[in-house]
Amino acid sequence: MMRRTPRAPTRRLLLLGTAGALAGCGFRPLYATADGGAPGPAAAGLATVYVPVLPERTGQLIRQALQQRFEGAGTGAAKKYQLDVTYNVANEGVAIQRDSSTSRVRLVGTANWVLRRLALDRTPLASGSARVLDGFNILNQQYFAADLESGAATARVTQALADQITQRLGIYFQQRAAAPA
Repeated sequence: MMRRTPRAPTRRLLLLGTAGALAGCGFRPLYATADGGAPGPAAAGLATVYVPVLPERTGQLIRQALQQRFEGAGTGAAKKYQLDVTYNVANEGVAIQRDSSTSRVRLVGTANWVLRRLALDRTPLASGSARVLDGFNILNQQYFAADLESGAATARVTQALADQITQRLGIYFQQRAAAPA
């Protein structure tokens, strides 16, 4: 009979060693709070971004997801920047049956964004793009189920696009705060 040795102390030591090594190299989480519990540069910068109304239901989902991420702590900070987003979510059938029906749909979501100052000159400060793939199956050609799956997949795509945009903007604000004045 083999006896198993507990690995929890080894894992804890490994975790502590990794955390110590990362702290020694200057690693700091992107959304970490500053000293005293105040929001860090990324979170503080994101809280000052305004997202204008986007057209269509998909645009509404992207805007809501961005607002939830930007307002995180609900600080109610004054808006200094505007994020302009153009987006597209395209559907394409990828599993074509013999009768020309589709049993799998792939969604390709893209978003291009520009961060601008909320001043009269509307100076562009940063820009980028995000791209996400997702999909869903259409089982037995049931329209109602396919419609629900399409809505759920679109919601996942909008959440992932918002995550990518938020991360890039967080990095921008973090780097901006670390740059010499």
